[in-house]
Amino acid sequence: MTEKRPEYDDNIQASMAELLDGLKNHDTIKAYKKIEQRIDEHEGLKQLVEEIKVLQKEAVKFAHYDKPNAEKEAIRQADELQEAFDTHPLVVEYRECLVEANDLLHHLASILQTQVNDTLEQKLNEEE
Repeated sequence: MTEKRPEYDDNIQASMAELLDGLKNHDTIKAYKKIEQRIDEHEGLKQLVEEIKVLQKEAVKFAHYDKPNAEKEAIRQADELQEAFDTHPLVVEYRECLVEANDLLHHLASILQTQVNDTLEQKLNEEE
């Protein structure tokens, strides 16, 4: 079943398109998209993620077959690789860009909410 989107008048649609276009062209969003693409294309990081997944699956298997030493070793190795991933310069930069982009979106949402609420309140007061 497809989700039915609400229909908006032309002014609202034009404003939303302008807002989305402005967001796409904002330096913060551009930086985020650029670093995201670099991470997606980085073979070393992809390999790290796959190795972590394999070790985590092995740890679960070892736990299931009651092999605590092997489980601990697999967890230790996975933790080491996770640390290498988390401290990789691209990942660090990505997370910083993600926080900045998230902050921008929250700020924008807050401004929009305030403006909509103020406009509604003003219209309600005019009707009284």
